[in-house]
Amino acid sequence: MNKKLVFLCCVAFLLLALPMTKAQVKVTTADYLRADTFLKCANRMYSAAVQPAWLDSSHYFWYKNHERGGDFYYLVNAQTGKKQRGTDKKQLASFLTGKQKALAETLLKEDDGKDMNHWRERGEAKPIVSPDGKWEAYIKDNNIYLRPAGEDKDQKKEETTLTMDGTTNLFYSSYLIWSPDSRKLATVKVRGVQERRIPLIESRPESQLQPILQWRDYAKPGDVLEVCLPALFDVESRKQIPLNVAPYENQFTLYLTGWRADSRAFTFEFNQRGHQRYIVGEVDATDGTIRHPVDEQAKTFIHYYQNYRYDLNDGKEMLWSSERNGWRHLYLMDGNTGKVKQQVTKGEWVVRQVDFVDEANRVVYFFASGFNPGEDPYNLHYCRINLDGTGFTDMTPENGNHRISFSKDRTYFVDTYSRPDFPAISQLKKTADASVVAVLEKCDVSDLEAEGWQKPEVFCAKGRDGKTDIWGNIYRPTGFDVSRSYPVIEMIYAGPHDSHVDKDFKPAHHLISKLVELGFIVVSIDGMGTSNRSKAFHDVCWKNLKDAGFPDRIAWMKAAAAKYPSMDISRVGIYGWSAGGQNAMAALLFHNDFYKVAVALCGCHDNRMDKIWWNEQWMGYPVDESYSASSNVDNAWRLKGKLLLINGELDDNVDPASTLQVVSALMKANKKFEQLYLPGKTHSLGGPYEMHRINDHFVRNLLDQEPPEWE
Repeated sequence: MNKKLVFLCCVAFLLLALPMTKAQVKVTTADYLRADTFLKCANRMYSAAVQPAWLDSSHYFWYKNHERGGDFYYLVNAQTGKKQRGTDKKQLASFLTGKQKALAETLLKEDDGKDMNHWRERGEAKPIVSPDGKWEAYIKDNNIYLRPAGEDKDQKKEETTLTMDGTTNLFYSSYLIWSPDSRKLATVKVRGVQERRIPLIESRPESQLQPILQWRDYAKPGDVLEVCLPALFDVESRKQIPLNVAPYENQFTLYLTGWRADSRAFTFEFNQRGHQRYIVGEVDATDGTIRHPVDEQAKTFIHYYQNYRYDLNDGKEMLWSSERNGWRHLYLMDGNTGKVKQQVTKGEWVVRQVDFVDEANRVVYFFASGFNPGEDPYNLHYCRINLDGTGFTDMTPENGNHRISFSKDRTYFVDTYSRPDFPAISQLKKTADASVVAVLEKCDVSDLEAEGWQKPEVFCAKGRDGKTDIWGNIYRPTGFDVSRSYPVIEMIYAGPHDSHVDKDFKPAHHLISKLVELGFIVVSIDGMGTSNRSKAFHDVCWKNLKDAGFPDRIAWMKAAAAKYPSMDISRVGIYGWSAGGQNAMAALLFHNDFYKVAVALCGCHDNRMDKIWWNEQWMGYPVDESYSASSNVDNAWRLKGKLLLINGELDDNVDPASTLQVVSALMKANKKFEQLYLPGKTHSLGGPYEMHRINDHFVRNLLDQEPPEWE
């Protein structure tokens, strides 16, 4: 056989083989309709996670349970674990007799919400009465005034001016706090600024034919911010006590956190601009000296809205969270010296949230993750430990993500745990020894499995360094055929403020399941740069949001495809909302050799255009060249692949102009793309129309099929 014939035979073989590997079942209107209604599959999941409602301070609770026979209600006595079943809450109430009968009214009653007011509101407000009831302090004409309390309203009260230097732009806050002994008064003096406003055009309002211009206060990175500086007054002498506030001028925020019970001092928390220094300050009420029980500093950033502080012994000790050793842990600080008395928790794992501090017994209860070898390091476990660092106990050792609900006296708790691949088990436990009183429910998904529904798979692979475990989920369509080849789509959200892959069991995901049911394998992954792992894992995002963990995500998908050949990573798409919208477009700018198709919804495509508090946290201050390096606008010329941009004209979370600036840059670079700009829509995208457009975009560009006509 000559070389030419061999060559032609090879070409023929490849041409025959190619359609077989790419062959897909035709997507029909019926498939779209099934995908649109797939979320209803939850109705065929029985005995899902228990959501207990505890009855006042008793050891009784009730919950609603969806079963094959319908919805039923259960009343549980936590002391015995005994369950009583009823068809409604009225029937449950009838089970409460004798001493428990008074709880019946509580069972039938619904809770009311509460409103909270922001303390920084400027201007005149309700006078604040001193603890001894003798005086009231208030703001008038930007200054602080005093007058006797309790006089007849018809009589003119003699008022005393405590300050005279307040002006329109340099005013005293109406948040005034008296010392417990009524001798001192603390507040902040605010240097105000005119905050940036962004315009929004409501192009098709319901109230009229013509468009309406709306404005929103919206500070952006680099903007001048108001400055709040602590101020202290001796009420008896009517004098202000001078404070050295110069160290706190360069601030992102400063706010007061109250007086010590013995009136010796008041405290504040200071977040330096750039988020690399965070101080807990204590102001001596006698002479105004300021010391720092906490002075947290970092070379990259302090994740300040995950800080935790709890003052003990009237501030003589302080429980404080810190990542100073590379992992988020709890420290017992000396409130006088600012030195560490005891590292309470330690190890290569993280404290996720403190729930309760038992001061009397010096025990802290908290959620943590990452300390069980081989288990998903994001699974939440409920733990306790003594403040001296002894007695660590995992009260929820079962392999899963745990959700907790305590009785009011914390004697009992309901622990519901699950994983994406493991339906929920709900059990009742004693707090004292974490022993199981009763198993309440076990989730049943057998009806779904009989229909060919696929459980998500939790998958782990090594990241960019070949060492670090990267975790994510794989979602496969109903009737999944292992012999077929499926395009892969990643739902991305790489926002560094948290981790984002689901850890609870869900039969359907409202942002994933529709695409899955159209014949795609969808994945979600937490790459480097996201939170809830080590500080080094998190720091990858610093001044580098364009990274978005992509090297880890790509390595993870390659490892998954090596194990599961049905995942066709020659056809990879990506989509995301908000920060995820920025990420999705970035995939086609910086990693377009791997990602081929993207949908970016309401993306913050340039971090200089987005809200200040989120972007300066990760990209730093002052604004520098790193912002441009991560900008989808400045890098739009790099685009390769099929891009669909979607955003709403009334988005006041992410400035709509951010997407329009991307559009302008793409046009200048002569790039082909699609855009869907939605009238009347806000940041809350994901409605039927836009979801249909997303589905069409991926069907057309990853399945190489023309989507069915809309009906």
